Amino acid sequence: MTDKKNNERNESSSPRKMRLRDMFSTILFGALGVQSNKARERDFSQGKPSHFIYFGLGFMLVFILGLVGIVKLVTHLAG
Repeated sequence: MTDKKNNERNESSSPRKMRLRDMFSTILFGALGVQSNKARERDFSQGKPSHFIYFGLGFMLVFILGLVGIVKLVTHLAG
């Protein structure tokens, strides 16, 4: 049991890069405003601010283009 706790401490204390999946989940949950404290601490300790900026801007661009596309589709089908 103590070996497991020691391994967890060693893994949590060693800095590692965020995975792409973690970055996407952070951006999506951040956009919704529902991020856990554990994820926030992970982001600040392992993530790079530039990555969050680039992914956030990319998400915003895709989101806006998606909304524009949906509105154009609806107006085309309605009229």
